[in-house]
Amino acid sequence: MVIPALNEAAHLPLLLAQLAAMPALVAEVLVVDGGSRDRTGAIARLAGARVAEVPGGRGAQLALGAQQTMAPWLLFLHSDTRLPPDWAAAVTRALASPPAGWYFQLQIEGAGLGLMFLQAGVALRSRWLQRPYGDQGLLVRRDIYLAAGGFRPLPLMEDLDLVERLADQLRLRCLGPALLVAGRRWQRLGLWGCLWQNWRLRRAWRRGVGAEALAQRYYSQDPNGLKKDGSSIS
Repeated sequence: MVIPALNEAAHLPLLLAQLAAMPALVAEVLVVDGGSRDRTGAIARLAGARVAEVPGGRGAQLALGAQQTMAPWLLFLHSDTRLPPDWAAAVTRALASPPAGWYFQLQIEGAGLGLMFLQAGVALRSRWLQRPYGDQGLLVRRDIYLAAGGFRPLPLMEDLDLVERLADQLRLRCLGPALLVAGRRWQRLGLWGCLWQNWRLRRAWRRGVGAEALAQRYYSQDPNGLKKDGSSIS
């Protein structure tokens, strides 16, 4: 289990408590701190997680986390997510299934028709275009992860970069239940503002714009993102 975190003292305890409730399934929890200024690291240690530290954004955190764990399966989760009640059963079924990459459905904290349509669109994109993003989690066998090249230490787009390579090797499948993701970025920028920003970043990425340039563009438009959300679009 690899969890990148940055200033997540408010959100991390609940996720760690959910994981600690399933010790037979979760053999190790590694929280990779990107340079928090709050008590993220201390809270993770008190909860029994191992803590590593690396600057450079979420891509570097995820890459280091995978390198420092030894389990045959890797589950990557963002630190501001909440697992659904039946998550352990869904993961257990996946472990016994033919090789695949697995992701959760997405549920963004909040209410309204706009979010409902967005979540339905994410489900369609993930299934038919094979493009689940990092805030949906990723469960993958270590050998498959390594064969795809793993996470690269990118300052942005690290999740899209990996799933594109994974989708070339095998089918990405939905675990079924939905992760609850903090809706703070959607609240700051608004639903349409977030969608517009995300679309422009993805289009630029596909046209070959480098991750460093995209990160500068992203944080110039949403300076609070680095302080709270790490370094990945939704």
